[in-house]
Amino acid sequence: MKPNSLFRRRAGTLPGVLLWLAVLPLAALGQANYATPYTFTTIAGTTGYGSVDGTNGAAQFALPCSVAVDSAGNLYVADSVNSTIREVTPVGANWVVTTLAGLAGSAGSANGTGNAARFYLPYGVTVATNGNVYVADTANHTIREVTLKGTNWGVTTLAGLAGNWGSANGTGSAARFDWPYGVTVDMNGNVYVADSANSTIRKVTPAGAVGTPAGSAGSFGTNDGTGSAARFGFPFSVAVDQHKPQ
Repeated sequence: MKPNSLFRRRAGTLPGVLLWLAVLPLAALGQANYATPYTFTTIAGTTGYGSVDGTNGAAQFALPCSVAVDSAGNLYVADSVNSTIREVTPVGANWVVTTLAGLAGSAGSANGTGNAARFYLPYGVTVATNGNVYVADTANHTIREVTLKGTNWGVTTLAGLAGNWGSANGTGSAARFDWPYGVTVDMNGNVYVADSANSTIRKVTPAGAVGTPAGSAGSFGTNDGTGSAARFGFPFSVAVDQHKPQ
């Protein structure tokens, strides 16, 4: 069975979950190697899962997969199983969780404002210096843009076409992705995507033009190299050095 086929036959699941389960025990063992162990604090959410907005432990999430932080210290969360984008805001000593976009339990691909918008298992989230939030809407095979419009958040599809996977470069809905997971944005507003099932790294300009700066769709491996000569094996995450103009 081809790896891409495996992903599509499990359209209602996130393959990354298996990876996390495998890594967690190793991370726990590694913790003991530090002279001063890390201290972990739960700022929002509680044991179990749900979709409740609220303060600190009164809030609930369902398999949050990615988080980003803006210059004001607000957190943005891809709340994957809820198919929503959440904001966690510091208020004094507390953290307040609200749902910026999407509606829990209602997966889809609609653009719109607030809970009129729809996502389908969003995995990656990042925030630009201008405050715009970008989402790897994984099961829709699209990259979404979430922008503040007055006091509400509007969602548009920056690149890709919901329900249509592939590897085509192009602008807007002419471009294709195949299970995009990780996403990040540089100082100029270019979005970089770990296009997992294509085993490539993609670049999306602010105008929605998509290119493939590294890797070759359908050819996974470990080769170092330039452009399409490089190989990846199902990349899940991506980051950018913000100190370098892109």
